Amino acid sequence: MSKLTLERAKELNATMVSDPALLYHAMCVSLAMGAMADHFGADREHWEAVGWLHDYDYEQYPEEHLKHTEQPLLDAGVDPEDVRAILSHGYGLCSDVVPETDMEKSLFTVDELTGIIGAAAKMRPTGLSDMEVKSFMKKFKDKRFAAKCDRDVILKGCGMLGMDIRDVAAICIDGMRPYAAELGLTGTGTI
Repeated sequence: MSKLTLERAKELNATMVSDPALLYHAMCVSLAMGAMADHFGADREHWEAVGWLHDYDYEQYPEEHLKHTEQPLLDAGVDPEDVRAILSHGYGLCSDVVPETDMEKSLFTVDELTGIIGAAAKMRPTGLSDMEVKSFMKKFKDKRFAAKCDRDVILKGCGMLGMDIRDVAAICIDGMRPYAAELGLTGTGTI
């Protein structure tokens, strides 16, 4: 079984996902996963691919998220370890697959984290270009800001990784920053 490539992940995801918001989220998570792979000395593209594919069944089955993922991806030739990583990002929410590897714990954590990073960057005149962890933490602590992003999940994931939220956020911000224009996170332009 060959390792999942980013190209293959995008092909598979495109068979199920067309919603621009979900594709945007896939890109954010993919970039954050690439940065986390660098942090752990792992295969960047492989982790990016898993990140891109993590919400494979969400658009079609939002009420049954991850219940229509395992068999279709296995049938498509995705490595069982990669499928397990995807299933684990819903741990405690819509899956009972416990994140165990660095990749699984990272995916579990950055899934929600990237939402707050993106929302915070959209509020800034210069967007992601010079956003610091301090700005992120201010928004993270405000429970009304990006209220749908589950802070408890993020903190639980950081705990699994044995990392501080600030360190994980810094890695993800740095991973997303070079793609600020593609993500539409160059800022409001007004100071």
